[in-house]
Amino acid sequence: MTKSNDIIVIGAALNGLAAALALAGNHVKRPLDVVVVDVKDPRAFSTNAFDGRASAITAAARRMFESLGIWNQVSQHAQPMGEIIVTDSAIPGGARPVLLQFGAEDMKGGPSSHMIENRFLYGAMLAEAEKSPHIRFCVGQAVQHYHFGPGLAAVTLADGTTLRASLIVAADGRNSPAREAAGIKLIGWPYDQMGLVATVEHELAHNGRAEEHFTPSGPFAILPLPGNRSSLVWSECTEAAQRMLALPMDEFEQELKLRFGSHLGEVKLISGRHGYPLAMYLAETFTAPRLALVGDAAHVLHPLAGLGFNLGLRDVAALADCIHDAAALGLDIGSEAVLDRYTQWRRFDTVATGAMMDGMNRLFANTNPVLTLLRRAGLLAVNRMGGLKSMFVSEAAGASGNLPRLLRGEKV
Repeated sequence: MTKSNDIIVIGAALNGLAAALALAGNHVKRPLDVVVVDVKDPRAFSTNAFDGRASAITAAARRMFESLGIWNQVSQHAQPMGEIIVTDSAIPGGARPVLLQFGAEDMKGGPSSHMIENRFLYGAMLAEAEKSPHIRFCVGQAVQHYHFGPGLAAVTLADGTTLRASLIVAADGRNSPAREAAGIKLIGWPYDQMGLVATVEHELAHNGRAEEHFTPSGPFAILPLPGNRSSLVWSECTEAAQRMLALPMDEFEQELKLRFGSHLGEVKLISGRHGYPLAMYLAETFTAPRLALVGDAAHVLHPLAGLGFNLGLRDVAALADCIHDAAALGLDIGSEAVLDRYTQWRRFDTVATGAMMDGMNRLFANTNPVLTLLRRAGLLAVNRMGGLKSMFVSEAAGASGNLPRLLRGEKV
């Protein structure tokens, strides 16, 4: 059996659903026909047990969700970040003098980000995608073969079904089979670190404050959720992280409390725990004939600034502009010219962001006393300079650079 579509999206997680909605959702001016392919059922992604993570949604990403009809469905689960503090902590849980602070006076355009648990994002995006007559799902079948042209692209599923389209959008994660099938190599390296994720409830209110504590083993982030809850994301060396993941839950909770501190009163673990290997990888190219990479298929960065999902949304928004502009002119949406425009738009931003995240991780993990003094002096200097702080807030809000229409809050 052979079926034809405009676009095949590989991957039904957050970036894949965002791509489907940006190309074929009910809020798109001229929707294309999109089929979303995943070996798993995306309905399983909207449970806390599946992922456990929360995402920092920048102001620009919020505008994109508003344009796609998502924000009203998740806003009640969103916690605005009204304050951000950064410390350079030699001892986790010990004295943590604040070296850099962003408050309401620095966020004149409103909160730079909102924290939302991924399970709510999955659920809302899937529900919106299922409403569109231009989006269909083909799940539960692995892709056995990819064909990237010349002519139309195609994938053959395990049951023998062949899907054809002008373009394949690979949103299938850091180990992207589509990227590998196209022969696109990765540049980068693994860190000897794992990211540990959990959710806690605490006695005192966080008042919308996000905390980033840089420790010798890596950053420890306390990110506010609605109510007296916070999402924790912290980095540990791989050996220590694996040891903690193997502990009984009560012992893991004690380890967590040592790092959390007592400033929010009594702390209680209210979730499972998840561990993710950390790395920095960039695809050598974001496109190949009839193929575009988005999200983790194109780039994997250290999570210390919470930019991973937002970078994926920037990919999706830029690709949507390129495709819809070509479609409006009656051009081939999978042509080399369209894909070259997408590559030029996204490549520099991603490389620059990746280099910055890698440099920050290496700088703050370094225990050299001279470097420790220099980075603390640097943070204090930034804290006193309003212009630099405004630039950092603009970056954190995703408002810098050449923004695609969706990130400006416009329709495509």
